[in-house]
Amino acid sequence: MTTSSLIMIMIAIAVYLLVMIFIGASFMKKNNNSEDYFLGGRSLNGFVAALSAGASDMSGWMLMGLPGSIYLLGTGQVWIGIGLMLGTIANWLFVAGPLRKYTIRANNSLTLPEFFVNRYRDEKKVLLGISSAVIVIFFIVYTASAFSAGGKLFNSVFGMDYHLALIIGALVILTYTFMGGFLAVCTTDFIQGLLMLVAVIFVPVIALINMGPGNFTSNLVSTGVDPASFMNPMQEGGTRISAVSILSSFAWGLGYFGMPHILVRFMAIKDKNELKKSKSIAILWVVLGLGFACVIGLLGRAYLAAKFGVMDDSEKVFIEMIKKVFTEDSNVALLAGLFIAAILAAIMSTADSQLLVASSAISEDLYKGIIKKDASEGSVLNVGRAATICVAVIALFIAWNPDSSVMKLVSDAWAGFGAAFGPLVLCSLFWKRTNFHGAFAGILAGALTVIIWDYIPLMGGETIGTVTGLYSLLPGFIISLIAIVAVSLCTPAPSEEIMKEFDEVKAED
Repeated sequence: MTTSSLIMIMIAIAVYLLVMIFIGASFMKKNNNSEDYFLGGRSLNGFVAALSAGASDMSGWMLMGLPGSIYLLGTGQVWIGIGLMLGTIANWLFVAGPLRKYTIRANNSLTLPEFFVNRYRDEKKVLLGISSAVIVIFFIVYTASAFSAGGKLFNSVFGMDYHLALIIGALVILTYTFMGGFLAVCTTDFIQGLLMLVAVIFVPVIALINMGPGNFTSNLVSTGVDPASFMNPMQEGGTRISAVSILSSFAWGLGYFGMPHILVRFMAIKDKNELKKSKSIAILWVVLGLGFACVIGLLGRAYLAAKFGVMDDSEKVFIEMIKKVFTEDSNVALLAGLFIAAILAAIMSTADSQLLVASSAISEDLYKGIIKKDASEGSVLNVGRAATICVAVIALFIAWNPDSSVMKLVSDAWAGFGAAFGPLVLCSLFWKRTNFHGAFAGILAGALTVIIWDYIPLMGGETIGTVTGLYSLLPGFIISLIAIVAVSLCTPAPSEEIMKEFDEVKAED
């Protein structure tokens, strides 16, 4: 990379980061209370809701984790993308509308834990405590994945020390989230979502033109893989993909029903008309984004590996593609800066949402809901901002290892949320017989299953997940759902008041 190209890239990224901070500062004066800071006063329009949900969902995983997996193992990895696409569509079609209605009716719930408390009339705030704890634990891991991706980005592009890059990225994200709250996060996510989509489509198209479509197969051969095997979605790394692997990949889609940072977008949409608009935009965005992310992995192997050798860290494939395609000519290096900023956008758009939801769990749910119920709006805001800093610091510590895998960190957090909250969200919206006891059992069973499955060596010194190869989200989701149904049926039915509220919400247009 030439010096002039490097300077242009640095200018583009610096301008991008300054714009994000400016947005945070401009929204700071609009946060008059906790509803403004954590939910934006339920004022999101359809475009912002759709793109901010997509951007906060996909994160650096879409531009680093997924392309890296395909680069390394071939198209057998596309099943994760397919599972996520189906999960996104189902979430917008079946959950978005009912959740928005029910959270408004359930005493204007601002967070997912608060919704559970109001839905089941949990006066002792047991559900608030356990669900907030799950959010804080798994979001710290999730935020760490975003910080790690940012460190790898700056390390790869500028040769910057990983730890220094980690700190810089975390400080920028922390700054605009701390100042602007939910509206700043959603507005920056909207911009980031647009930038991500342009980059994920444009870069592989230019790479394909440079390589020459007719050279794709011969290039794959030169990298030491069999093109027929590499392009076969039923094979993974040269061997036949197992049914367990495909099932695990599809299971990723179940995670959407329990993702607090995505579900909160549904809760914040302005009205039903904006919701309808959001559905179409969000579905189109995720189909294009995931589809071209897979293309990046394939072209990375054929174009980059054939010309420059196979990379040790496959998760840097998109970064290297941008560098090789655009930085040889300083006249287009500014484009490289914008596209690298798109990867940074993917990382930041998830980290900011995670920081905000985790801080809301601490301040709105734990502090105001349990510790100090008469807390003023000002004190809740201050606790929320302090919590944002604390979560960021702990996540930074977890991501400190430069060898940490973005894919692994994301998969752990995704499984935890999907198993703990997904079944309960669905039952809360669609099964009237669900009661407090079932809700508590479901959260606990789902979270514990994932932790035991992935972290406790119960089988000859290995974890169940390692031995079976089955993604922990699937057994966690199933066990949580069984616990909700079984415990709800074995304990007294919900009160008449809860039953009536359920019917009235279902009857609304």
